[in-house]
Amino acid sequence: MKPYHLVPIVPSSEPLVAIPSPEFDLVTPHPYKKIGAPYGEKSPFYVRSGVLEKLRQAQSKLRSIQPGWRIQIFDAYRPVAVQQFMVNHTLQEVLMAKGLGNGATEVERSQALQEVYQFWAVPKLDPLMPPPHSTGAAVDVTLVDGLGQSIDMGSEIDEISARSFPDHFVGTMAGDSLRFDQNRQLLNFVMTSAGFARHYHEWWHFSWGDQLWAWTVMRSMAQPMAHQPEITAKYGRVE
Repeated sequence: MKPYHLVPIVPSSEPLVAIPSPEFDLVTPHPYKKIGAPYGEKSPFYVRSGVLEKLRQAQSKLRSIQPGWRIQIFDAYRPVAVQQFMVNHTLQEVLMAKGLGNGATEVERSQALQEVYQFWAVPKLDPLMPPPHSTGAAVDVTLVDGLGQSIDMGSEIDEISARSFPDHFVGTMAGDSLRFDQNRQLLNFVMTSAGFARHYHEWWHFSWGDQLWAWTVMRSMAQPMAHQPEITAKYGRVE
């Protein structure tokens, strides 16, 4: 269990809505659909209507700093079946990278799975512990410039390595590492200015209204936890 799963959820009937293109830059073909993730009739480019409004606020802030730039949506809504598919797929990638493949022992598979779970939420069906993307409240995003070129953040989205930690390049003073950190700081600034919370392990993952968001807000408060007002998640699992 992740610590944010202790946050209570007050269910909302707020609908999923499409993230409009070309208002936002959508990664197509979608990378998970491309490898067979079972979306069925669902779309990865949907979020709760309140989250879309927050995305618009973030993009407005971005354009006040970098005219012509847009937020690129890599992924948003993700059914639990897709979460399970991608955990399995990523586990196999990690095992292959270690030279283990299908011959891995149970201990080796368990160790590799723990690496995966640093970046992929456990695909639980328990309504009290939904994966963030299954709530319609989480987005995986980066930035593109006025020509539609991706801004380099120093690692690819979903990369299983320490480079994906948000603060990996913090403190660097020159060269590409400094540029990567500045780009990540800009992304974080425009998203958090709209109320989003960033995942503690992923520079690309932001959410508004889910358990991870509520837990992050509570942690950021100055007063001791015992004296904080109760903050609840606005969104549970959609399906």
